[in-house]
Amino acid sequence: MRRSFILIFLSVPVCLLCAQTVLSGNTDLDGVYAREEFRIGVQAYNRFAFNESILSFERALSFRPDEALIHEWLGRAYYRSGMEGIALAQWQAAAAGYSAGSQEILLLNSRIETVRNRRSMVPILNDMVRYVESGSYPGTSLTNNITLFSQPTTVVPLEDGSLWVVAYGSNEIVRLDLNGIARQRSRGPLNGFDRPYDMIRAPDGTLYLSEYRGSRVSVLNSEGVWQRYIGNRGRGDGQLIGPQNICLDEQGYLYVVDYGNKRINKYAPDGTFILSFGQKIDGFSGFISPTGIAAHDGQVYVADSVSRQIVLFDPNGLYRGVFIREGLVGPESLHFLSDGRLLVADMNRIILIEPRSAVIRELGRVGSNRVRLTGATMDRNGSILASNFAGDEVSILTRLEDMASGLFVQIDRVVSHDFPQITLELSVQDRLRRPIVGLDFHNFFLSEKGQPVAEFEFLSAGNQAQQADISVLVERSNKTVLLTEDLSAALRDINAHLPGTLVSVVSAGAQPYKEQLDNLSVPEQVGQLSLANLRSVARGDTASYTARWRFDLGLRLAASDLMNASKKRAVVFVSSGALGELSFEQYSLSELLAYMVNNNIVFYTVIIGTTNPPSEELRYLCTQTGGSVMHLYRSEGIGAVISSIAEQASGSYTLSYRSLLPTDFGRAYLPVEVEVYLMERSGRDHTGYFPPLE
Repeated sequence: MRRSFILIFLSVPVCLLCAQTVLSGNTDLDGVYAREEFRIGVQAYNRFAFNESILSFERALSFRPDEALIHEWLGRAYYRSGMEGIALAQWQAAAAGYSAGSQEILLLNSRIETVRNRRSMVPILNDMVRYVESGSYPGTSLTNNITLFSQPTTVVPLEDGSLWVVAYGSNEIVRLDLNGIARQRSRGPLNGFDRPYDMIRAPDGTLYLSEYRGSRVSVLNSEGVWQRYIGNRGRGDGQLIGPQNICLDEQGYLYVVDYGNKRINKYAPDGTFILSFGQKIDGFSGFISPTGIAAHDGQVYVADSVSRQIVLFDPNGLYRGVFIREGLVGPESLHFLSDGRLLVADMNRIILIEPRSAVIRELGRVGSNRVRLTGATMDRNGSILASNFAGDEVSILTRLEDMASGLFVQIDRVVSHDFPQITLELSVQDRLRRPIVGLDFHNFFLSEKGQPVAEFEFLSAGNQAQQADISVLVERSNKTVLLTEDLSAALRDINAHLPGTLVSVVSAGAQPYKEQLDNLSVPEQVGQLSLANLRSVARGDTASYTARWRFDLGLRLAASDLMNASKKRAVVFVSSGALGELSFEQYSLSELLAYMVNNNIVFYTVIIGTTNPPSEELRYLCTQTGGSVMHLYRSEGIGAVISSIAEQASGSYTLSYRSLLPTDFGRAYLPVEVEVYLMERSGRDHTGYFPPLE
């Protein structure tokens, strides 16, 4: 992997308030008071008590109105509270107090620009976005000339940021981490893989691997351990000659491009052969060189690299016509993205196709001298991974805007009660607030006053958490007072599918409050409610149902309860789908959104008692935080979505180190800096803390 490391040592001067100033032989009492309020504010911030920290920083500024460091911290507190406009104003005031060209002002200006751009961006994907090469995973290590893999044909990204590489040339699959380090290899059963070509991953983690020369499909478990075969060599029903690309449809049926027989074979989830299609019929001349295949929304898309087109079939193999006839050079793999658009590897370029309009747009190109892209997909961090068979590497393409803006790094919390042992909790995102997952020890550099810290340790990544904590917000309006049975059903389903702990249930009345929970102590049911408590909590206090119910205050209370919870966390709102006239009386829609996204909280809405569409405001909050809107009584239920909250991406990381700085008996403000590197992108943040008083 090609990486560029530039270590920038930051020097954060201790501000004037951190030492008593003597004027004309007298102690500067304003400096003393400002210092004490500042210390209280920093400690409150690190307890997630943002309102308390704001009050302390405001009082500190009343004594020292021009102190840049206080303005910067006040901006941080407002930012975490969702008040991004006020935060920007405070950061501008801080920038005016720092020396021109200093590292402090460069970092602050970068933060101001990123936050300002986020606030102004329209929540619609820019169709003119361009991807550029940002690095690669070479098949041969550049440092020790060790072969990691040979002739990659397919890449399968995983939720933790790692990826499987199918290596046709070396007869194996190799799992690489985000930094290109080989973490696992699988060469199949005793007789080994025989020219593996394409691999896909089922929702349950099962892996299907086509073997071109073996003329079969291997079924592996989620860890890459071989289980069984589907198909064998031949020209009969269900047999294969040179299988290449494969895909699954929404029902779990497997489609295999039977290249040697110039057809498509369909198999049931248990491997039973169903049918073949794609042979010459009236209106269709048959395949010449079938390559990529993808299934979506009741249609099967098949590419032909020689005829340079993509044709359509239904799941029963009936020919539906040509989908794309022009604009392709030599299409190989087809892969549907989560937004329903089709990603295509086409010789040396990556193209995107809108299925409804069949409009083709080029996203980017791989510029190596030897290029034949046999596969392309998008990873968890929004980068495109393209397997370059001829170049013997996996190329990585990143949005041009992301390359220019780098990473957005935020130190969320400093835990110093065990000083000199310090724990840092931080989050890493891109400019669109998408979490960056898969980082490890190699991606971080910590320093104190420009010097590397001692005993640096990477403790954990939030994305690896196996559970998620939830707060439930219940609408107490004149509409839901008649829907107590639906409220009970919603809480029952949420309770039954909790992926972690039910932290709180908040009733959104005229004055929101938390319901009394009697969480069970049975180990396998920790966080769940008893049935009696469930009914009581769902029903709530009859007097709390009112037309003047407060969505904004209720959401703030529910979200605040999650600050000390798991790094994967969500608010689930049980609602009629309509918001009241006082829903944004104190906090605006943008402030509520910022409060959640700036604290890594996802928002979901469960609709009860109506088939009418939910309000646009609820849809907006769900979409922008990564959640969804669902009806309680939809055919598939809400359980799967509630359980999947534990699968949400998290860009949170926890690091530790031993500080070497003097404490002045706990009165000194101690700075710390963190820098994060990923390929050709980087980002950094600095903060400070007070050790315990001695």
